[in-house]
Amino acid sequence: MKNILAINKVISSIVWGWPMIILLLTSGILLFIISKALVLRKIGYIFSNTFLKMFEKDNGKEGDLTPFQAVSTALAATVGTGNIVGVAMAIAVGGPGAIFWLWLSAFFGMSTKFAEVTLAIAYREKNQKTGAYVGGPMYYLKNGLGSKTLGSIFAFFAAISAFGIGNLTQANSIAISLNTSFGLDPKITGAILLILTAGVIMGGIKRIGEFTSKLVPFMALFYILASLAIIITNFDKVLPALASIFQTAFNPSAAFGGVVGASMKIAMKEGISKGLFSNEAGLGSGPIAHATAKTDHPVRQGMWGVFEVIVDTFIICTLTALVILVTGLWDSGLGGAALTTQSFSKGFFAGGYIVSIGLALFAFSTILGWYYYGEKSTEYLFGSKVASYYKFIFIPLVFVGSVGGLEAIWAISDTMNGLMALPNLIGLIFLIPTTIGLSKDFFKDPDRIRKSDQEFAHLLQGKNK
Repeated sequence: MKNILAINKVISSIVWGWPMIILLLTSGILLFIISKALVLRKIGYIFSNTFLKMFEKDNGKEGDLTPFQAVSTALAATVGTGNIVGVAMAIAVGGPGAIFWLWLSAFFGMSTKFAEVTLAIAYREKNQKTGAYVGGPMYYLKNGLGSKTLGSIFAFFAAISAFGIGNLTQANSIAISLNTSFGLDPKITGAILLILTAGVIMGGIKRIGEFTSKLVPFMALFYILASLAIIITNFDKVLPALASIFQTAFNPSAAFGGVVGASMKIAMKEGISKGLFSNEAGLGSGPIAHATAKTDHPVRQGMWGVFEVIVDTFIICTLTALVILVTGLWDSGLGGAALTTQSFSKGFFAGGYIVSIGLALFAFSTILGWYYYGEKSTEYLFGSKVASYYKFIFIPLVFVGSVGGLEAIWAISDTMNGLMALPNLIGLIFLIPTTIGLSKDFFKDPDRIRKSDQEFAHLLQGKNK
């Protein structure tokens, strides 16, 4: 086991190091340029058809979830500890300037997520036994790129990742947070989490979608309002905080006072990596949930992918950063959850409890979303019969994670999580012509409701249904 962990450590340093960061960012830039800044040119239409239609009723098109339920399931998995812990670590290590690079990665990440979700709808399949739609990178790698092997590689990495990054680590974060703030025994936390998780996921994707469509808006609003209360209270420090982000993005030593190691390179790495870790643009996880949406055209759901990045990074991560900066504790020597907790506590009398509750909600929602990703990846590899047993392994691990067990699996699954991006990015790059073709087709008459998938089927490369 020691040898395996040693090898994993080496691979992980590459997967979550500069090579992967450059690859993910470059892919987003490439999609942005080739699409002629589509997400920017159409941002008004995207906004009016996502934010302003969040709770729109069933549109009657085939699918398991409404567009908002689908994006809620994706956001449930995306909005997690990275929004609280990751942002704090980025600032503690890279200074305020790291947030500029976080925004930059998200800016190009919108194009990546748009392409992922669009392709997930375009190449999804209907399970002949259950009648449910299934999709994601494994399906556009198989049906679009014509590589079942790459699809299987992605699915394997995703199925393993779900146990660690999507379960054990999240459950452990919840247990530690609630124990620190409320003295709750991790075993009790684990038992409660196990019951809650089982109660939701046993109902399948429809129950997960219905639950997350209520949980995600609540937890986001809860955290946003608490953050805004602190920011408004320290309103006179907001402009200086924003100025420090831009001033130190290219000259971090100005913030650290010349401390050794404080460099632009560190700020870039921390900001970009934490941004990508938070919104998961390029990893390929979110499209698995989006593929279940009821929609008449792939691009219509692709816009919800842009919405996902905006909510996760530009709103929630930014609010966390501003709270840390306006309360003045960013250079206190603290890091991670401790820095965020102390910043909220300084800004609000119940701030520590707010962070603990927020972290618990974010992490629990991540568990739900990643369960679905893991199950669908297993279904792709072994069929729906074998995948039906996935939950019986996943649910008990919630308790194991709460009490701090199986740390080796955490480390290995974290590496697998990063490796998911490799086959996914290959598919995104080679299927750029399809993404562009679908976008042009949709925006010729965006308000027209397509009655059949055949109306855009001719635009799909190598479609194999």
